[in-house]
Amino acid sequence: MKKIAAINDLSGIGRCSLSVALPIISALKIQCCPFPTSILSSQTGYPKFTFLDLTNEMTNYYKVWKDLNVNFDCIYSGFLGSIAQIDIVSNFIKENPNAFVVVDPIMGDNGALYPIFNEESCLKIKELVKLSNLTTPNLTEACFLTGRDITKHDFTRNEIIEIAKDISKLGPDKVIITGILEGDSISNMAYDKTTDEIFFTSIKYNHCSYSGTGDIFTSILCAMICRGFDLVYCVNTATNYIYKVVEYSAKFNNDRNDGIRFEQFLSDLTKI
Repeated sequence: MKKIAAINDLSGIGRCSLSVALPIISALKIQCCPFPTSILSSQTGYPKFTFLDLTNEMTNYYKVWKDLNVNFDCIYSGFLGSIAQIDIVSNFIKENPNAFVVVDPIMGDNGALYPIFNEESCLKIKELVKLSNLTTPNLTEACFLTGRDITKHDFTRNEIIEIAKDISKLGPDKVIITGILEGDSISNMAYDKTTDEIFFTSIKYNHCSYSGTGDIFTSILCAMICRGFDLVYCVNTATNYIYKVVEYSAKFNNDRNDGIRFEQFLSDLTKI
């Protein structure tokens, strides 16, 4: 069975990060090997949470995997909270040269960086993107990676394509820019440098926002690409799955920090 090393934090409450990567990737018939960066009682959107930083253990963690001769088909890097963690993940990727590398360059959204990030840490994330085969920035992150104004949001499709091509020049063959608002629709744009294929996948924008949807999206992509599905099918499947689950979750009075009720639809993924 193929293996994905999923590098992210683990929250006890709040459907995000490793809490969604484990069941999603497993449902898609790939072994998910968690590589935790920290453990939280609840994700940071909640007004109260505990936080256990695992940075000092991360190098020992993957060195044991190396001693055990464990080989990974894919490395999936999500949220990294410090420069030290970014450096550790970079070394891990370099020591696994045969793995397909997916980097979700989590730095900010809606025209602003997240408070814990500054220019130095974001430049480190950019260096990590250079090591990836596939990267999944949102538009804010894509603008930072290419030196554009991160507060600008009214890009044309042709401009977004140029942004994706500029990101691919950093290293990754495949670039997916997520969460592009286009009137009453929200789109994901994908570019494959190896085939020069470009496509947009659009769904109706339902004006709902939940934590963890990006983690679910990229987890689906990682597992399906690992199984050999083409990029168009992977992006369409992930996009439609998120839309379906958000529509269902919106029927309930949920705290957005709790995420979407993906468990109800895991059977959709096991059929793939």
